[in-house]
Amino acid sequence: MANRTLRSLVFLLVMAAGLSARVFAEDGYDLWLRYQPLAAPVQAELRQAAAHIVAPGARTPTLQAAVDELVRGIGGLARQVPAIPESAESGAILLVKPDTLPGNLKGKVSFDGLGQEGYRLLSLGGAQTLIAANSDIGLLYGSFALLRHLQTGGGLQGLDISDSPRLQRRMLNHWDNPDRTVERGYAGQSIWDWWKLPDHLDARYTDYARANASVGINGTVLNNVNAKAEMLTPRWIEKAAAVADVLRPYGIRVYLSARFSAPFELGATATADPLDPAVRDWWAKKADEIYATIPDFGGFLVKANSEGQPGPQDYGRSHADGANMLAAALKPHGGIVLWRAFVYSETDATDRAKQAYAEFKPLDGQFADNVTVQVKNGPIDFQPREPIHPLFGAMPETSVTAEFQITKEYLGFATHLAYLGPMYEEVLKTDTFRGGEGQTVAKLLMAEPLSGIAGVANIGSDRNWSGSHFDQANWYTFGRLAWSPEGSAADIAREWAAMTFSRDREVIDKITGMMMASREAVVDYMTPMGLAHLMGTGHHYGPAPWVNDLARPEWNPAYYHRADAGGIGFDRTATGSNAAVQYAAPHAALYGNRQTVPPELLLWFHRAGWDEALPSGRTVWAELVYHYDRGVAAVGTMRRTWAGLEVRVDPARFRDVSDFLAIQEQEAIWWRDACLAYFAAVSGRALPPGTRLPAHPLSWYQAQQFPYAPGHP
Repeated sequence: MANRTLRSLVFLLVMAAGLSARVFAEDGYDLWLRYQPLAAPVQAELRQAAAHIVAPGARTPTLQAAVDELVRGIGGLARQVPAIPESAESGAILLVKPDTLPGNLKGKVSFDGLGQEGYRLLSLGGAQTLIAANSDIGLLYGSFALLRHLQTGGGLQGLDISDSPRLQRRMLNHWDNPDRTVERGYAGQSIWDWWKLPDHLDARYTDYARANASVGINGTVLNNVNAKAEMLTPRWIEKAAAVADVLRPYGIRVYLSARFSAPFELGATATADPLDPAVRDWWAKKADEIYATIPDFGGFLVKANSEGQPGPQDYGRSHADGANMLAAALKPHGGIVLWRAFVYSETDATDRAKQAYAEFKPLDGQFADNVTVQVKNGPIDFQPREPIHPLFGAMPETSVTAEFQITKEYLGFATHLAYLGPMYEEVLKTDTFRGGEGQTVAKLLMAEPLSGIAGVANIGSDRNWSGSHFDQANWYTFGRLAWSPEGSAADIAREWAAMTFSRDREVIDKITGMMMASREAVVDYMTPMGLAHLMGTGHHYGPAPWVNDLARPEWNPAYYHRADAGGIGFDRTATGSNAAVQYAAPHAALYGNRQTVPPELLLWFHRAGWDEALPSGRTVWAELVYHYDRGVAAVGTMRRTWAGLEVRVDPARFRDVSDFLAIQEQEAIWWRDACLAYFAAVSGRALPPGTRLPAHPLSWYQAQQFPYAPGHP
């Protein structure tokens, strides 16, 4: 015990000694775990109240991680590294479980309602603070919660906070490839250095685990959903096992994306038919092999019969047939199958938005009990704004997991400030009307037998992890909402700003204001009024609403807006594709009625004439111009707000954000000018009087090419 304590103290003293240097040369690596010193009077109080960290009982790797984090955090916040004695009567933080609770506290501390991952933070007499949990992972989550409380201005006096996650599985999906490229990734290479694994374990893996555990993320899919069969060979399983060993102490289970045709492609079977006995046997043995190497392996994520990926439909089988085959292989080991409902193929000639519902709704009740259908937040593909996916609430006999995108594939990549918390909250608080009013997406997810939520990660090898400093907030907020889906995006933004940039209330207010306005600004200058998929082909970078010559209709942006001389918008009512009828009756009526459809979804569900009057008093054409101009203006406001913080934010990060906001403003103008030039041409209408003309003719915008945009598959 003494040697272990000495090693921890030496390491953390060295760490603490470097704190002051990092204040002046911050690069974003520390994320929201910066542990910058508190104000001097608060430091003094904390030094007394947290002079010791006491963790009785066997020191498991998870408990050790909790102790190390507290020592690191208190050492930074109080500028005094706590001691780690066997016991302490005062000035101590105690980490206890029911079987390690000191005798004098028996019967005085309740662990009820905490489950296996929850925690309780409780102030005791004698300057003691208790972190109580039923498990070591609960103690780790409680340790991070206590540090978050201190970082955001909370104290130890009168503390009594209990919390536990509302969802079982809170997962990241990495779209990382074996060659370290990242599909739709804008933060450098994959953090998984597959070539050097399993023999070299980058210290970054541990910091990745710390960051995820700090927000309660407890699962990660290591590889791209467009999976390679080789990921299931012994060599690659060994690499995944090495990563799993690093993540395990932090409560994070590893999953793999599985290529459905793997047994056939690897030459083990003559087919990949899920009902073929040889195929089923191969998957059962493969599961045995994986679990022998990764005992807590989480299971498989599968993209099948979508965008050219193989799947059970290749053999005349259903999604349920394919998912259940894999589920049977994983069942003896406690693993699950996450079967994606993103089925984007040529099977629905009328409306791409209808396809997932059409394929999955009839299968409700046919999936095994260790299968969850992973459904994107909206029916198309992570657009700046979509209505909720109609499958939410439509499959009462099937577990459903929500899938969000943290990486900003359609929201300006890493250079545009687009805080996605309001988007997540918008979806989670939308009523599904399953079984009656008030059944929001959040409530539905929390009630599922295999409850969970997944986010497509924005993490890469860039020093600041996510490509831009503000994109860290989307990772953080996803984790916090995964823990508590009914949380507030605004509250989480304030929390993140305080931990990441400054505890100054005025700075927090200004940064939070920027964040909360940013997503709507992006919607305005990219896809206002319910428009969608106006981005360039393939790379998804920049405006290209004019594209209309690709092989399949739904590959073309023009397919989604349908603008011509008569009007604009996709009719998804009974007079069009009738996609609105896929929603629960209250939503179907709301969306299908031209008078009641929310204005932000007008052109998603309805086709409107250019000169049609809107409640705003503007015509559809004037309203479209208004939104594009409003979006550009909002970015200008963000730039000015940030410029006013120059002396209150460290120079390096201030400069980085300033540069990116300048890029964002230039590109917002580009989006506005290109789209309005195109829509003016097809509508035959001039811009309203007093409106600035596009900087270039339409042909100039149409000529722009971006073959090497980042993240292009």
